[in-house]
Amino acid sequence: MDDPILARPKPPAEPDGAQSLDPQDWEALRTQGHRMLDDMLDYLEGIRERPVWQPAPEAVRRRFDQPLPRHPSDLESVHEVFMESVLPYALGNAHPRFMGWVHGGGTAVGMLAEMLAAGLNANLGGRDQAPIALERQVLHWMRELFGFPTGASGLFVTGTSMANFIAVLVARTGALGPAVRARGVAATGTRLRAYASASAHSSLARALDLSGIGVDALRIIPLDHRHQMDIRALEAAIVEDRGAGFTPFFIAGTAGTVDVGAIDNLAELADVAQRQQLWFHVDGAYGALGMLAADIAPRLAGLERADSIAFDFHKWGQVPYDAGFVMVRDGALHHDTFATPAPYLGRGQRGMASGSPWPCDFGPDLSRGFRALKTWFTISVYGADHLGQAISGCCARARYLGGRIETEPELELLAPVSLNIVCFRYRGDASDKLNANIVADLQESGIAAPSTTTVGGQLAIRAAIVNHRTADEDMDIFIEATLGIGRRYSARNWRHHDE
Repeated sequence: MDDPILARPKPPAEPDGAQSLDPQDWEALRTQGHRMLDDMLDYLEGIRERPVWQPAPEAVRRRFDQPLPRHPSDLESVHEVFMESVLPYALGNAHPRFMGWVHGGGTAVGMLAEMLAAGLNANLGGRDQAPIALERQVLHWMRELFGFPTGASGLFVTGTSMANFIAVLVARTGALGPAVRARGVAATGTRLRAYASASAHSSLARALDLSGIGVDALRIIPLDHRHQMDIRALEAAIVEDRGAGFTPFFIAGTAGTVDVGAIDNLAELADVAQRQQLWFHVDGAYGALGMLAADIAPRLAGLERADSIAFDFHKWGQVPYDAGFVMVRDGALHHDTFATPAPYLGRGQRGMASGSPWPCDFGPDLSRGFRALKTWFTISVYGADHLGQAISGCCARARYLGGRIETEPELELLAPVSLNIVCFRYRGDASDKLNANIVADLQESGIAAPSTTTVGGQLAIRAAIVNHRTADEDMDIFIEATLGIGRRYSARNWRHHDE
């Protein structure tokens, strides 16, 4: 006979319609949901026929300047607003000729997984649940990929900016001890010093700001002729800082710089960190996943010796935004940097409160979405080798683009094509303003979307190839459009173009 204490309770009556947010007509919702899904699949299938980007007209912008809605609207009409006023005017990074910034293209598989995660509505802060087991599966895969030990920890975060911040905090705890969490850096009387190259991402400086160490604690090391951190300059800076009373604690190498795509000499940086007993961090926002590609992985030698790695699945991993990740070699130190006892976070040996340690013990977020699901789906469906081939393809497209540029006398490469980023310019008088106008015209035309950066004191047209959809023909279209715009400016007094 069933135990009456464990008997399933009688289902409650349906809640009042004014209280519940579930649909009164599930079949109608199902029909509309299928239409919405089909619209997004149509969008991805036909992405090449769309402009890369187009600015939203003023009438569209005014549509989003409305007061708080007090009464319901039907789902179909709200979806129509999205289709008319949002989808056509997005940034366009799903398009194969979006090359402006290091944005991944996403996949239909990842989109479907995101739908499943939203329906489940899991909070991965902690407790005993299968979604956390799945997140730990991805961590196991990353340990294998990067050669990290079984005790290494990992955490899904919004992106590499947050991952860099977490790495700085763990390194701070390693340098000053767990008491720094209560006392603060100032109370220790220690003047910490961190090091990064002139091409390092600005999020590293922000991480030092947010951590309380201060932006001035970051010493910028010049680049060598390969656009890598100058190792001799780094070692000299460390010696100088120690002599001046600073406590060096953190070296940040970069695997794929945002300006030209260079990879620091990670093995030599690991040697310096080991000799100087400093924390070795690698900002591998997009480049770290080059470990999936057989032709790129050897260039990342030394990555396996890092104390922490920050990277994004939503870049070269092609997972829909957002899906950043941080790995820390010393999982115990990572835990001690963030774990915070609280009565409402009590742990148990059984029941829902078991499964400790929880993800919230390794980062600042207690509420966490199920980012791991779309990542797990992407890796499971495509496989590591196929994803690696897509990464290799991005670099092949960049080399092809670099070769096209070198054959055009009107164009000039400004940096070697190291990975997947190509920096060049259209030759001409006052070329900085000329090239800025070329980029703006390309973007506004909808043909292609590069961005700009500065290389060697010159403004460069910058093309970052991160999208698995990009093909050689897209590079040809891009180059022909660039030449056409440049020639039109050269044929007239282009300086008056934007006056």
